[in-house]
Amino acid sequence: MTSPLLATPAGKTRARALGIPFKGLPGTNNALTDVAGVEVGYATLIEGDGDLVVGQGPIRTGVTAIIPRGRAKAAFPVWSGMFSLNGNGELTGSWWVDEAGHCDGPITITNTHSCGVARDATIEWLYQNANSYGDGPSWGLPVAGETYDGYLNDINGFHIKREHVFEAIDSARSGPIEEGSIGGGTGMMLYGMKGGSGTASRVVEHDGTAYTVGAFVQANFGLRKDLMIAGIPMIEHLPGPEPYDFDTGSIIAVVGTDAPLLSHQCKRLARRIGLGIGRGGSYSGHGSGDIFLAFTTAGSDTLMAGGSYLELSCIPDHRLDPFFDAVVQSVDEAIMNVLAVSEPMTGINGNPAEALDRDRLVQVLKDHKRWVEPPGLPA
Repeated sequence: MTSPLLATPAGKTRARALGIPFKGLPGTNNALTDVAGVEVGYATLIEGDGDLVVGQGPIRTGVTAIIPRGRAKAAFPVWSGMFSLNGNGELTGSWWVDEAGHCDGPITITNTHSCGVARDATIEWLYQNANSYGDGPSWGLPVAGETYDGYLNDINGFHIKREHVFEAIDSARSGPIEEGSIGGGTGMMLYGMKGGSGTASRVVEHDGTAYTVGAFVQANFGLRKDLMIAGIPMIEHLPGPEPYDFDTGSIIAVVGTDAPLLSHQCKRLARRIGLGIGRGGSYSGHGSGDIFLAFTTAGSDTLMAGGSYLELSCIPDHRLDPFFDAVVQSVDEAIMNVLAVSEPMTGINGNPAEALDRDRLVQVLKDHKRWVEPPGLPA
């Protein structure tokens, strides 16, 4: 079997298999799910071809569910922090995350016009599957994010329903996960090419203990002319059509860790997500909603405890640099994984989404002496 570092469960080629150089030590699956307890699930809708008929398709969309403590503890809150690099987008519950320092329940990501459905259905799922959630019985403000898939998808057909949100949550699993045109990332574009869902992780050693930092992105941003891979400007090497005249689309990025952190430290991790995105050439344009969330599973049980005091431990702020670095590295690789695994797609009105020319990229990396031998690790 191929190593999960090199291929997705379906056998799609990941960025490391193309010889793109990355720093840092990845987790076992190089995924957000390397953080113990985290589960990810999808619901994917792909139907029809041809001209757009609003309400009938073509359909290229879906829902992604990230459950920090897994479905068995889906109602458990986790310490968290959020950051908006450019606010042309939506992340529900973000005001409560900013105020209280934790988020509650499954985190969902979908298309722009289905964000409310995802949020509402998550509450219904919690009501049906958890005795208590949020800050009291039958009260919660779950996190739902969105990016725009209207270039490929009948976005005003409102095809995402509550059952699709339930499907994404109920299918959430740990271990290696799929990437590319799946879940909420189904109809997305990235640097003028096919975008979607991507993930990566890093192992960080602190005081003799190994912790994991994992990232998940729904990548739908950037212009082809700005793309950089391994520090190489790609416009001369990977030319092609530019679907948009300006940087538009958005990226929702979620970082998780098992390191003991407080909410303000999670926010500090969330801020560094933008640096990972910037490595690929994005400048976070006016039309792009670049909104980020970071959480830690450490100390989650304490949040559920009663009593007059909470007993907490955390890594000192001045020792966080390796974790900042891990965020930047994992976000950068997660985005490169989206480009690497995504296949061509045709959307509404025949709108094309080209795939990354993998063979050409490998040659460019070799010509610039940036190519590295893919690791031949056992699965």
